[in-house]
Amino acid sequence: MEKQIPPEKNSGESRSKARYAVSAVLPDGSLAEAVLRPDEQRTVFCVWKDGNIRYVDKVMDGEETVLPYSARNNLLRNEVVRLPSQPVAYESVRALLSEIRTFIHRFVDVGPVFEAVATHYVLLTWVHDAFNELPYLRVIGEPGSGKTRFLLTVGSLCYKPIFASGASSVSPIFRMLDGIGGTLIIDEGDFRASDERAEIVKILNNGHARGFPVLRSELTPSGEYNPKAYRVFGPKIVATRGFFQDRALESRCITEELGQKRLRDDVPINLPPSHKIQALMLRNKLLAFRFENLEKAHLAESVVDRSLEPRLNQVFAPLLSLVQDESTRQEIQGLARRYNEALAVERGMDTEAQVLEIIRDMLVQGSGRLPIKDIADWFADRYGDDYERKVTAKWIGWVIRKRLRLATQKSHGVFVIADSEASKLDRLFERYGVNKEDATVSTEIPPPDALPRVDMGDFGDFKEGEQGQGSQVQADP
Repeated sequence: MEKQIPPEKNSGESRSKARYAVSAVLPDGSLAEAVLRPDEQRTVFCVWKDGNIRYVDKVMDGEETVLPYSARNNLLRNEVVRLPSQPVAYESVRALLSEIRTFIHRFVDVGPVFEAVATHYVLLTWVHDAFNELPYLRVIGEPGSGKTRFLLTVGSLCYKPIFASGASSVSPIFRMLDGIGGTLIIDEGDFRASDERAEIVKILNNGHARGFPVLRSELTPSGEYNPKAYRVFGPKIVATRGFFQDRALESRCITEELGQKRLRDDVPINLPPSHKIQALMLRNKLLAFRFENLEKAHLAESVVDRSLEPRLNQVFAPLLSLVQDESTRQEIQGLARRYNEALAVERGMDTEAQVLEIIRDMLVQGSGRLPIKDIADWFADRYGDDYERKVTAKWIGWVIRKRLRLATQKSHGVFVIADSEASKLDRLFERYGVNKEDATVSTEIPPPDALPRVDMGDFGDFKEGEQGQGSQVQADP
């Protein structure tokens, strides 16, 4: 890595036919990263291959000429995108992590576990393209809680950070992510309009996994609309005032709530000039880390915890794959388990969980069968007062079949949960935190076998958008 070759001069071919980029993986496996030399006010590509470094004005990607963004480019000049200036050797990965954590701790007040998460997340951004799924780093808080400070401090260390918080609209973000890649740093609070926030959610929903671009219609010179796919995959650091309503998106975030305690006395109120200098020095070392470790980075199967929700393994496994310190790994794994417990508790407040509690109690009472009508009767007796709508067998059947995905079958003239669903029920009990030890036996409703059997030939499914409409059902054919 120490061997360096002076910049090669541009041969003078037409720049109008060239493609501009901030980085590229060349056909021979070389890594080309644009570096900004502020003293010279110019950008060049730093090309790494087998430990050797050379600086060039352009690279060839097959037959295509690739040029670095100009130092006069508006995004670079206004520090919307921040680049390293050169790769700088670091002592070890452990020492590099210590420097990153010290920098974060100096300027940001977060809990020790989240501080460790943020430190390793910075490292993850520099090799994120070695993974297929990525978590998001998110802070929540009211104005003045330190969200912007967190974004500036952690974001300035990330790989090709794109500070999009000041964007006047969402449209440029799609193009920047597609053309630059890197790490999106965004404050959701800057986007007041509901349609803009909806577009941000689209980016976040599609950007956690490789291969899910966002489709947009682009107006061609001829006046036609042409669909275009924008790549939005990559790490993202987000600041919000509250939690996302989309549960799937919420579960992809590793979150810290800010403003819950008094600010540490050693955290400066205003960022000193040294903040940018120190951040650049760390980016330079992190560039060297990327060159040396991108090919080595991979998802370590040993960190996958099968007791966690699959989504949480997707969130935490890439991060844990970069953790070398055993105590830090245990802290982050403990955080993952707390997230898993929180998901179970949250689900436990849902209608689905209440239905599962009824099923559990019926099984504990000794019911050999689980008729939908009986489940509905038990549910109405225990939870009916909590709902404005009438509890019916059709509605409970819809919850069982469409929300819990349990198969039903007709037995002796009534619909029951199929016997084949026993193993799935056990998994649902675990997922929703429904424990058999907590079972209660109703004394007001007779055991299921004592209830009269009612012909449920009219049993039907609720339409997806009508679960709260009582009388509107879609009958089985």
